[in-house]
Amino acid sequence: MSLMRLDKYLSNSTSESRSKVKEILKAGRVKVNGNTVKDADTKIDSGNDLVELDGSAVIYEQFRYYMLNKPAGCVSAVKDKLSDTVIELLSKENTKDLFPVGRLDKDTEGLLLITNDGNLAHDLLSPNKHVDKVYEAILDNEIKEEDIEIIENGIDIGDEKPCLPAKVKKIDDKKVLITLHEGRYHQVKRMFAACGLKVEYLKRLSMGGVGLDEGLKPGEYRRLSEKETELLRKRG
Repeated sequence: MSLMRLDKYLSNSTSESRSKVKEILKAGRVKVNGNTVKDADTKIDSGNDLVELDGSAVIYEQFRYYMLNKPAGCVSAVKDKLSDTVIELLSKENTKDLFPVGRLDKDTEGLLLITNDGNLAHDLLSPNKHVDKVYEAILDNEIKEEDIEIIENGIDIGDEKPCLPAKVKKIDDKKVLITLHEGRYHQVKRMFAACGLKVEYLKRLSMGGVGLDEGLKPGEYRRLSEKETELLRKRG
């Protein structure tokens, strides 16, 4: 049995604030197991009690997980005064407490995980966990074998420590797949820049073994499946 206050249940399950939830309760718009309840302090069993708002069931989810195909031009943030954010792309969802797992540069596309599960996000981003992050990069010039060797041995990009060893797979002269186990600021671009190469296009393809759904167009999203969520938990 998992008991919690009714106002917290409603606030976590909708986009409404606690103060707004109290107004909704006072208006008699909420029923618990068929009975109208106005007291915000009422304890309910989130796993068994039926909570209804205006006649529709309100389902409680402690954690929510989404996969977004991030388009270029929006920022990986919850709020931003100058640019559209990735959270705004989920406007049809309850976005309360949601945040992106790590950041993709404004001009970078591809897989971005969005959740309200802070512990999982921390584990996925920790360099000590060695979680794979795979990117497709298109460069301005041909990458040489000696450049690949330097990157794979842990290249120095001017931080306190060299990068962890990465894996580079050459697709053609200018296109590569690069697998990282950490997420430093502008890391992919800085790694190639240290080799005298400029990244002209960057897209994240996978994270923690979960690949970008090819059916998602830029700006589209979907919930993660239970299988994908479990895979992330094992990698985290």
